[in-house]
Amino acid sequence: MSGFSWPSEGELDEIKKMVAEMSGSDIEEVRVVVSPYRICPLGAHIDHQGGTVSAMTINKGILLGFVPSGDSQVLLRSGQFKGDVRLRVDEIQLPKHVVKSNDKIQSNDSSELQEESNWGIYARGALYALQSRGNYLRQGITGFVCGSGGLDSSGLSSSAAVGVAYLLAFESANDLTVSPSENIEYDRLIENEYLGLKNGILDQSAILLSRYGCLTCMNCKTKEHKLIHPPKLQKNHPFKILLACSGLKQALTSNPGYNRRVAECQEAARVLLHASESGAVEPILSNVEPEAYEANKCELESNLARRAEHYFSENMRVIEGLEAWASGNLEVFGKLITASGLSSIQNYECGCEPLIQLYEVLLKAPGVYGARFSGAGFRGCCVAFVDADCAEEAASFVKNEYYKLQPKLASQICQENAVLICDAGDCARVM
Repeated sequence: MSGFSWPSEGELDEIKKMVAEMSGSDIEEVRVVVSPYRICPLGAHIDHQGGTVSAMTINKGILLGFVPSGDSQVLLRSGQFKGDVRLRVDEIQLPKHVVKSNDKIQSNDSSELQEESNWGIYARGALYALQSRGNYLRQGITGFVCGSGGLDSSGLSSSAAVGVAYLLAFESANDLTVSPSENIEYDRLIENEYLGLKNGILDQSAILLSRYGCLTCMNCKTKEHKLIHPPKLQKNHPFKILLACSGLKQALTSNPGYNRRVAECQEAARVLLHASESGAVEPILSNVEPEAYEANKCELESNLARRAEHYFSENMRVIEGLEAWASGNLEVFGKLITASGLSSIQNYECGCEPLIQLYEVLLKAPGVYGARFSGAGFRGCCVAFVDADCAEEAASFVKNEYYKLQPKLASQICQENAVLICDAGDCARVM
């Protein structure tokens, strides 16, 4: 299957007609941003520590049809959410994690942020990012945004895909020439500054830098990246990607949230850097030499020791995985993915019972090379690499076995989309 199997002509025509009706424009004037979801085979939860990660996009994601509005107005509609979003590109956007009260700035907690009901938040975040770096926006857009039908995108970085889509649309409408590396930084501003999340740059890097059939390798400390081509061309590629949905749409966990995990990694780095007398450097684990970690890991409290163990072992799995991918050894590549999933559970301590069960079912499915959570494992889906000849049989096996373990959750999933068989995708672009 071609790397450009998504979006289909039918999907493009439908979204163009929607925008043409909204704006009164000719259908030929409508542009479409294609912003794919990403998977992270190896490099889980280490991007925020400057680790090395791997990623690729899939042939599912966000479509944003739009036309320039001709003035400063922005009008947006969604295929998933009700109501219109209206704003102006000349409005100054303030970060959502701060509010003004009695002329003082106060931080909102993450629970308020998670309950944000305004689905236009990422459009506002994109304006914030562009404004904060001095870009002049003279006109807005009239647009319609939607995600791949029937797919629970939790764990596939739909938030980064949406943020990138709005960035590309506003830039296109205003004739701004922006490099992928600049847009990685802009989307980081959306996530870190506008929304107050402490995640790294894996997601937006994968979405903006990936190329069909390649594994994208990103050093999150130096921002350097490279594309790892498999030894043969992709026309007869031997694998498919399974996305197995759990039915969990809300995180069922009493564990600390994402930002707490980041803080624990930073604290582990502080302890290790102090013990190795490394001087005044940023307390992230990529600044700790592996030898210093081995010599001083006994200084860490148990929970910090587990976070550090995940970081250093995951970094090594990425290095080994790149070699396996380049040599075409999907068996070794898959085993490393599975080990990554296990470390995420045992050392990073993420995941919940339904997702862990789904992970274990995938490992038993015929033809599966390896599997892990696609995300933190509190909701959403798991991802697996599978022999293309076994993909249909594996998908059926996973559906049946997961239903036995979680009948209530499984019954809430449209069976057509319970386990999707996907191909690799391409980078985000304006069509």
